[in-house]
Amino acid sequence: MQPFFLSIRQNDQLYFLIYIFAAEMITMQPSAEFAKAILLLEDGTYYEGKAAGKTGTATGEICFNTGMTGYQEVFTDPSYYGQILVTTHVHIGNYGVQSDEVESNHMQINALVCKSFIDEYSRPVADKSIQAYFEDQDRICIYGIDTRSLVKHIRSKGAMNAIISNEDTDIESLKAKLKAVPSMEGLELASRVSTRVSYEVGDSSSKYRISALDFGIKTNIIRCLVERGCHVKVFPAKSTMEELLAFSPHGVFLSNGPGDPASMTYAIETIEKVVSADIPVFGICLGHQLLALSQGVKTHKMHHGHRGMNHAVLNTVTGKCEITTQNHGFGVSPEEIAKHADKLEVTHVNLNDQTIEGFKVKGRPAFSVQYHPESSPGPHDSRYLFDQYLSVITEHQKALSFQLN
Repeated sequence: MQPFFLSIRQNDQLYFLIYIFAAEMITMQPSAEFAKAILLLEDGTYYEGKAAGKTGTATGEICFNTGMTGYQEVFTDPSYYGQILVTTHVHIGNYGVQSDEVESNHMQINALVCKSFIDEYSRPVADKSIQAYFEDQDRICIYGIDTRSLVKHIRSKGAMNAIISNEDTDIESLKAKLKAVPSMEGLELASRVSTRVSYEVGDSSSKYRISALDFGIKTNIIRCLVERGCHVKVFPAKSTMEELLAFSPHGVFLSNGPGDPASMTYAIETIEKVVSADIPVFGICLGHQLLALSQGVKTHKMHHGHRGMNHAVLNTVTGKCEITTQNHGFGVSPEEIAKHADKLEVTHVNLNDQTIEGFKVKGRPAFSVQYHPESSPGPHDSRYLFDQYLSVITEHQKALSFQLN
């Protein structure tokens, strides 16, 4: 090895060529065979790549995430339920998989598209390789394609359905299968990922009791509440207000989740009743959209959505900028929220495209944000929102006590 390093120091051009060759050898070594896989988009665009994970076919709306780490948390985020995920970061699998780095009890994406699917990992504490993880979770992957080209295409043409297969590589056959896949717009998916029975997390003697509506809640959201002294009871998505209030909560939390919020009339009606009852409410992502709908503000399907952990958001109350984690394909309409300025106050705005990132209900202890303050993965700029929620609850309790006295 010594002559190898000496030659590098003596010849800069030789060093560059050897480095590139070595990097390519490192990033393109899956344990699976180099079987062929096809990715076909709804508009007829297709890519040929290499297969990893299980053998099979997967469909769903294709979207991309710009994060450079935290792939396991992303794969298990229920907001990704039924989607095909493209990672813009090149290396996926390089630090393996660890059992406690999950946001739900199984992988939520239908399939993965990436540049380099790396089976050999460097982290000693990892439990298994990415290939073993995909096999265990019965998911497929296509890798070795030009993901930059694919992401630019999605940004230009918008989100659309797609199909990936490593068992059927006939384009015409895949086109026929893809036609049967429903559009994400109008799909009610939250009840599919929600808990079937309610459960409690935290110390029952905690200062705060929170009823959380589970539309696809992430593990770290519950953890952030419990760490701040909350006893959380998580309820199925279709729970009624009466069921939520039977826990005698100090506040109601509205979680993130997948699908079209406008299709969730059951949740919209419940949330409207909770807000009208003057109960403190905090919503995240899908919960943000549902809170808006409960106040008469329409939502809309975005062109290609926001997914990643580098989205700049302006807090219009403090004037500070937050770098946020996001994952959503629907949003609250700025035009619609402007029509309800007498009722709602915008508190957060996306600095990239001016979309609505947060608002509060005037005269009510209710607010929400479109992004993910639990930041798993991502920066911790917005963790203060959990503290803000508890402050709202505390002030509300003081006001109630004053009224009673």
